[in-house]
Amino acid sequence: MRVEHARMHAKHRGHEAMHAEMVLILIATLVVAQLLLVQWKQRHPRSYNMVTLFQMWVVPLYFTVKLHWWRFLVIWTLFSAVTAFVTFRATRKPLVQTTPRLVYKWFLLIYKISYATGIVGYMAVMFTLFGLNLLFKIKPEDAMDFGISLLFYGLYYGVLERDFAEMCADYMASTIGFYSESGMPTKHLSDSVCAVCGQQIFVDVSEEGIIENTYRLSCNHVFHEFCIRGWCIVGKKQTCPYCKEKVDLKRMFSNPWERPHVMYGQLLDWLRYLVAWQPVIIGLVQGINYILGLE
Repeated sequence: MRVEHARMHAKHRGHEAMHAEMVLILIATLVVAQLLLVQWKQRHPRSYNMVTLFQMWVVPLYFTVKLHWWRFLVIWTLFSAVTAFVTFRATRKPLVQTTPRLVYKWFLLIYKISYATGIVGYMAVMFTLFGLNLLFKIKPEDAMDFGISLLFYGLYYGVLERDFAEMCADYMASTIGFYSESGMPTKHLSDSVCAVCGQQIFVDVSEEGIIENTYRLSCNHVFHEFCIRGWCIVGKKQTCPYCKEKVDLKRMFSNPWERPHVMYGQLLDWLRYLVAWQPVIIGLVQGINYILGLE
């Protein structure tokens, strides 16, 4: 027994130092990668967003095929097909009048579904942790798998749709001409036109609309309420589409029931880093360890 114990110690001698080196490599890689990503995002936001979106769209597909998660693959294929059609419509010139509404309705639908799915998944996980699943005679592992799966679906598609929506919003607004990502707009905005969709505004700000109200920002520019909400929540914009003055989201979403949507959007923006770049960083760390002979 003592001989086997001594052999085991001899076999693993020096592993403590090796593990310490691996931890240091991990920390250093995370810090350097974070700094590089921040600089890239600040200096070249367009290329950063495009590469991040591509990675979020493709990386889970690799693991899905490898692990045979066919249900996810079917949902991913349907989402990708409809989103590709909507994105194609949003990038056409000239822009069809009905396209902005179509784009925001599709991505707002996905946003609400992902929000509801994430909430249900979170509740299922909490119920399992508190043992409430036993009241329905559901095994803990089944209940936990169900909750984590819904939570993953909600967060993943929530992150993905917001990035696609932001890209489409930029293309559409630039095509319409009342918005320019840098510089002055190519068209003058009148008080009777919505800068997001380019359509006429028929309801006065002080009037109650039958189908939709009109909303005035603090900069005095007016928009269709659905358009400006889609621009801010779905399209991730927090500035006026015309003059780029910062939008007061607290004033816009005065209803307490609507504020969680804003917080959920901020959570998705934070999670996009984990979805897109974390697997790449971990793979880079493993590659460094392999080159240095650390196991």
